[in-house]
Amino acid sequence: MYPNLYYAFKDLFGIELSGLKLVNSFGFFVALSFIICAWVLTLELRRKQQQGLFIHTEETLTIGAPASISELLINFLIGFIFGYKIIGAFTIPDALGDPQAFILSAKGSLPVGLLVGLLFAGMKWWEKNKQKLAKPEKRTIRIWPQDRVGDIVIYAAAFGFLGAKIFHNLENWNDFVADPVGSLVSFSGLTFYGGLICAGIAIILYARKKKISVVHLCDAMAPTMMLAYGLGRIGCQVSGDGDWGIVNLNPKPFSWLPDWMWAYTYPHNVVGEGVPIPGCTGPYCNQLPAPVYPTALYEIIACLILFAVLWFLRKRIKVPGRIFGLYLALNGLERFFIEKIRVNTKYEQLPFQPTQAELISLVLVIAGVVLMVRSEKWFSKKSHEG
Repeated sequence: MYPNLYYAFKDLFGIELSGLKLVNSFGFFVALSFIICAWVLTLELRRKQQQGLFIHTEETLTIGAPASISELLINFLIGFIFGYKIIGAFTIPDALGDPQAFILSAKGSLPVGLLVGLLFAGMKWWEKNKQKLAKPEKRTIRIWPQDRVGDIVIYAAAFGFLGAKIFHNLENWNDFVADPVGSLVSFSGLTFYGGLICAGIAIILYARKKKISVVHLCDAMAPTMMLAYGLGRIGCQVSGDGDWGIVNLNPKPFSWLPDWMWAYTYPHNVVGEGVPIPGCTGPYCNQLPAPVYPTALYEIIACLILFAVLWFLRKRIKVPGRIFGLYLALNGLERFFIEKIRVNTKYEQLPFQPTQAELISLVLVIAGVVLMVRSEKWFSKKSHEG
């Protein structure tokens, strides 16, 4: 396992770069998935725009104005945080020994933070000053949905993280009550469906505000979201973040199958779960006492295959909303069945003792089937409405 990129580079390339200890492997792959999926979503939105399924909006921008006080303050704040924490980590003894604890603490370098903050603010002032006109002009430009992908990604990331934390703490209420602050600020403990629900609500509200057809946006995002989930799970598998399965002591069904694809102990996992590894010193020296199903790996494979299916069908399914309904059903089925071999909190007071993900995935399957059946009646005559 590679808790952060330092261990990955050390093991794979024999290179030791202390600064990479600040780059969590899970976060790296999540960020990478957002970048790749933003590009994929842009391609699909552009294709739908060429089909006449979207309309543009017009916005008025002021060109040639000097940097405003708010712009300078925002850039100073961004630079201050970057200098105080990221660059400051190299100036504080032992900060890189436990980078996660350092980032979550109030420790940092005030002089470096102030210096970098002033540098960022100065760069913004210089950038705007280069474009300054004697008399600022107002220009009206056309904005298409694909031009708003950056905003959509930001909404998805911010509200997705918020929803993932909320649903995780609801699922593990006793742990939250015991340590509410730690549960809220910890990098671990994220629930995918919580992120999906909250991000989905935020993006729909944003789309309606910007006059983007919600049904066509959902269809465009369907394969993208499946891809994002599959790529994000790479971070879970690589770092060993606890999203693994139940103990698996069964013999391999195929002799050619590598052991780690069937049962794995997740040595050096990022959450420090399990028993000490003999001879290992320093952080991340634990492994599970018994091998478990590598469910994150299974989800990577399943979701990438399902992405390929959705990507193949996106041009062949013409009814608005139907490809999104198919995404909901496939996503729900995939997660429902993986829950059978995955470690998760069960609602023991309910019949059959389901997990939170099983309940939500069942709702998604039903909603997806209903949407596929009813989409032609609901949306075919309203394909240009939000």
